[in-house]
Amino acid sequence: MDVQHHDYTLWAIVGGQLDADGGPVLGQVLEQVTGYERVLMVDLHGVVLMDREGLLHLLDLHRRAEGWGLRVLVVGWQPQPQQCMADIAGIRGRGAATGERYTLPGFRRLIEERAHQARDLADEAALATG
Repeated sequence: MDVQHHDYTLWAIVGGQLDADGGPVLGQVLEQVTGYERVLMVDLHGVVLMDREGLLHLLDLHRRAEGWGLRVLVVGWQPQPQQCMADIAGIRGRGAATGERYTLPGFRRLIEERAHQARDLADEAALATG
């Protein structure tokens, strides 16, 4: 991940896989806030794979940044991360335009709730078989 400052914008350029290991990396973005920024731009052009845990980390970063008073824009959604969000949200079919839907607070709450439910079910299943 690369973090850059441009005027009143903090750019976080994310690449590779956004998964369970991505939380600490994304958390470092807010350590770069100087207090002059008004916008956090998260660029996902380089993210080729995202899973439920990665999405939850992204949503957590988004919520925390908004708590700091930053406007958050997430751009560069690639096909697999969009499909991951569509699957979690229960939207069927390819090309669900979930990247555009991500801008809506209600959609973010929906996918966060459903991702947590999926995590809880997976944890219960692991306990039952373990």
